[in-house]
Amino acid sequence: MMSTRFLRRWLSVLLVLWALPTMAETTPVHRAIHLTKNPTREVPDVHVAGGRVTTLRFEQPCDPERTKLLGWEGRFEPLAVWGRSVSLVPFKDLSPGDRFLLLVTMRDGTELPLTVTGGGMRWDAQVDVFSDPDSSEAVRVALDEVRERNQTLHEENLRHREEETSVDHALAALLARNEISMTPFQPFDAVWLLEEGMKIRISVLTSRKKATRKKVAIVFKVKNTDSETPWTLMRARVEALMTEKERPFALRAFPESISPGETGRVAIVADLSSFDSKKEGDRLVFTLFRDEWRHLGRIVLYVDALPL
Repeated sequence: MMSTRFLRRWLSVLLVLWALPTMAETTPVHRAIHLTKNPTREVPDVHVAGGRVTTLRFEQPCDPERTKLLGWEGRFEPLAVWGRSVSLVPFKDLSPGDRFLLLVTMRDGTELPLTVTGGGMRWDAQVDVFSDPDSSEAVRVALDEVRERNQTLHEENLRHREEETSVDHALAALLARNEISMTPFQPFDAVWLLEEGMKIRISVLTSRKKATRKKVAIVFKVKNTDSETPWTLMRARVEALMTEKERPFALRAFPESISPGETGRVAIVADLSSFDSKKEGDRLVFTLFRDEWRHLGRIVLYVDALPL
């Protein structure tokens, strides 16, 4: 069993890292926007992040004098317009409801309206804007996007097939449905935490069977105390603290979205058989990315102190 010294040390790190609000990691995206000549079309969104540069590239040169970002004062750095490019940088992350109209005017007088808004976990590092869907470059980019989507769907199908036969994913699914007795795990320790809009019980489970003694599970029991907003899991990550090397894990959430006043569970199962505590340090970091606009939850486990 874990000694009192290790237990206190572990719980202290756990509480501190969960309680500290941290900036959500954002992923830069390079994508294309294909405009149509339909006057009833929706104005496309451009997603930005605080302190990050978003550059839009157009097929024609832009007119700097007639290209405007409405209401930018105090929220963005001055708009940069040169050649076929427009760059904008917000001073800080935008709130979910913030929307700004960007009116880009070409040298020939064509006006292209775009909506600038927050991107949450993703932001547009570069956006290629095509006003003529029939141009050779627009067609080429559209074909590349179709190929990329097909490849992504193929990879997702393979992943789903692997998960259907994965023991760890099956265990995570049972834990997410609170069927602990049907798994080889037993409760090791737990702590309750109160966060804005939620109450969370974090449980650490270790195996009671020698055949799977190298597995560890973390279960987040989340009660959504927000009166209006559902709680949705974005993603999770498991990595070694010292090397930042990501470790494989299985994840299941039930239900996928927790309505106001309801309770759900998120279960993570990690196989520690390939984890070299001497080489990578004795700590594994379990990071839970909540919805797009809230900070991270992070748990640190001292692997050498667990009864494995």
